[in-house]
Amino acid sequence: QVQLVESGGGLVQAGGSLRLSCAASGSIFKITAMRWYCQAPGKQRELVAAITSGGSTNYADSVKGRFTISRDNAKNTVYLQMNSLKSEDTAVYYCNAGVVADSTTGPRYMELWGQGTQVTVSS
Repeated sequence: QVQLVESGGGLVQAGGSLRLSCAASGSIFKITAMRWYCQAPGKQRELVAAITSGGSTNYADSVKGRFTISRDNAKNTVYLQMNSLKSEDTAVYYCNAGVVADSTTGPRYMELWGQGTQVTVSS
């Protein structure tokens, strides 16, 4: 079974840093794009950062210069380094990945979501 497992969330003071990790496991042929989203209570889930298989990145305007997305293809893992955290960053963070599963019936593409990890920034 292919799945994404997140870790690294927690409580941090404003101005501090956290690093989120999201590892894909299972029978995987390849992973295309990997992304991080955030969702605060009562709000829409929003794209935070994305990285392609080739390493190209995109960021939401609100996190540019503060967050860095990276990936380790050998470990099927994506990271989100969050620096200079603000109280407005408080949310549940979800990783997302396009995965080509190595199925007995042939390659099978799917979009997967992690379980979410809580990030709370105190002021």
